[in-house]
Amino acid sequence: MKVSICVGSSCHLKGSKDIIACFKKLVAKNRLENEVELKAAFCLGHCMDGVTIQVDDEIVTGVNPQNAEAVFQEHILGGLKG
Repeated sequence: MKVSICVGSSCHLKGSKDIIACFKKLVAKNRLENEVELKAAFCLGHCMDGVTIQVDDEIVTGVNPQNAEAVFQEHILGGLKG
């Protein structure tokens, strides 16, 4: 599974660095290093919608430090199980 986290100007200002750190911890905690590839993306085209991530082909907007773990659970863990 490929997970791209936007680090473009708007997302950077909205905390994408914190989302990357959170997702790195959750990947390690769930021992998914061999299943989940985290990478940065310059811009995913949803600059007005908060930090944007792409999980394979799915775009998820509005990610923030408060909901990052729930987003991880739903879109990453849920995607691996489904």
